[in-house]
Amino acid sequence: MVLVLVLVFLVAPIIELYVIVRVAESIGISETILLLLAISFLGVWFAKMAGLGTLARLRTRVRSGGLPSVEIIDGALVLLACALLIAPGFISDGLAILLLLPPTRAAVRTLVLRQIAAGDSVLSRLVDGRRQPRPATGTVIDAEGWEDPPERPRLTP
Repeated sequence: MVLVLVLVFLVAPIIELYVIVRVAESIGISETILLLLAISFLGVWFAKMAGLGTLARLRTRVRSGGLPSVEIIDGALVLLACALLIAPGFISDGLAILLLLPPTRAAVRTLVLRQIAAGDSVLSRLVDGRRQPRPATGTVIDAEGWEDPPERPRLTP
């Protein structure tokens, strides 16, 4: 887990900065800033369309009495894409836009559903609320509960 956090919070921003600097050297600083802004605006538009579409499908599924599992996963993927759009950079914006495209999102959703169906992933424990039993360590104390302590007399001035 520590390795994942180091990659996300230390290595990814360094790579993003490297790519931004290389693009700025190639096309210029102002053009790079305009390109980053244009990609971000395009991503926000895609996010809005994907989010509204997912919300409409969710409403339809709930009104028909079905369980909206696919729609919930789509909503989580759109939310992840929005989080990627917040981070400035070409790589994160590119990944976000890929997640917002319906075919790519459907492929990622299939992978997520397979992980949930396997039942042994962290994702399935989060979705189902299941927890793996922990091995017993230490002493087990069997207790029924406790009573409230008696009320203390109040001193009045």
